[in-house]
Amino acid sequence: NLPVLGCSVEVKRFLHRPPRSTRNWRMETATSPIDRFRDPQADPAYDRQRLRLAAGMVVMGALHFVVPGPFRRIVPRWFPWRSEAVVVSGVAELASGLLMAFPRTKRIGGSLAVGLLVAVFPANVQMAVDASRGRGQVKAPAWLMWLRLPLQVPMVASAVRVARGS
Repeated sequence: NLPVLGCSVEVKRFLHRPPRSTRNWRMETATSPIDRFRDPQADPAYDRQRLRLAAGMVVMGALHFVVPGPFRRIVPRWFPWRSEAVVVSGVAELASGLLMAFPRTKRIGGSLAVGLLVAVFPANVQMAVDASRGRGQVKAPAWLMWLRLPLQVPMVASAVRVARGS
């Protein structure tokens, strides 16, 4: 034991080395990058559902910035800040999707997704109304746009399930 700056060599080696229990931490806990998103305590079917919803929210949130035009056009006409609504809803979709993707923050992300899906429902109604009047934002029949509306219910139910953590 040679004293170097007031400490022995063994003490310095000990201080610069991680404890034995955490040396192989990365190899023990994550075998692939996708494992960071899996919740080991959750039912596998529920976990896949959560990750599908999270991925969908992230993709749609990104599309708000890549092609904002269609999103701006479906904001109801009575709403004064159409461009700002697209940006805010895009950020909220990205945030909810990313939060739902990680097990630790899935409940916060699920709650944000529930609020967001309810808040953007008027835009979905506007899209159906516009399609019925021949001013559709997408090349799809009006009946399909109206059929989309009740399909929002299972999405909200899925987000509620994630928010409850069940």
